[in-house]
Amino acid sequence: MTRTHEKVSYSPKSKRVDYTPLTGAASVQNVVRVLEGRWKLTILFQLFDGKVRRFSELERAIPGVSQKMLIQQLRQLETEGVVGRIVHHEVPPRVEYHLTAWGQSLCPALDALLIWAEAAPPAIRQRLISADTPSPPD
Repeated sequence: MTRTHEKVSYSPKSKRVDYTPLTGAASVQNVVRVLEGRWKLTILFQLFDGKVRRFSELERAIPGVSQKMLIQQLRQLETEGVVGRIVHHEVPPRVEYHLTAWGQSLCPALDALLIWAEAAPPAIRQRLISADTPSPPD
């Protein structure tokens, strides 16, 4: 029989063993700052297949995003080193986006988050789903 304290005393194995709860939390907060934004995760999932995508392709693939917001979110991801941008100097101008190697390395982490979210108890999953669904107009 497994003891309760053995079940809950999970300590993630990392390459750096000098994290304290405080420094670990600060590092995760920094990562969340890179990923925060309504459209950033959607953009990342569009680019995870490793393909280079034109701006117009991304715009069509993400319904509801405005051109201004897509540009803003892509520039922030580019500044953070997650997304690379290629400008082709031609008429009309063509701009393409791809994940950098560091951006591509996010895939397993986000995959793990998806698995974690799918394992949530049904009531919590339903609450999360309904929070994402806009309520009908009155």
